[in-house]
Amino acid sequence: MSDSDTRAMLAVAVAEARAGLASGGIPIGAALYGADGTLLGRGHNRRVQDGDPSVHAETAAFRAAGRQRSYKGTTMVTTLSPCWYCSGLVRQFGISRVVIGEAETFHGGHDWLAEHGVEIVVVDDPECVAMMRAFIADRPELWHEDIGED
Repeated sequence: MSDSDTRAMLAVAVAEARAGLASGGIPIGAALYGADGTLLGRGHNRRVQDGDPSVHAETAAFRAAGRQRSYKGTTMVTTLSPCWYCSGLVRQFGISRVVIGEAETFHGGHDWLAEHGVEIVVVDDPECVAMMRAFIADRPELWHEDIGED
């Protein structure tokens, strides 16, 4: 996967993160791509908007992709390192690669995924970092709720 392909895929997830923030939620976006680079599904964290703690960005993108015969060769692109819940989804369904916009503001389960054979690409995107830093500063209570911290 070329750097320009990675950036184009990440741009879809960033657009989702912005949509989540604009609708009063947490600015995390994701997209699931097929082995051939086809966009299968996209989504953003909707925990606040839907009142559903299970609607993280990765799960929203996964659900939007619909049922796939196999997830071998697929790529999950997310603006933020996936939490343990979303890391479990990646591992459970055999998603091959995870592209992460940033892991500076939150270091989720991507090391664990790498230890179990998932290809991890951390982009260190400045826009992703800035968006999360601003959100955490503005809404620390919501951020801590989202990551399961008191």
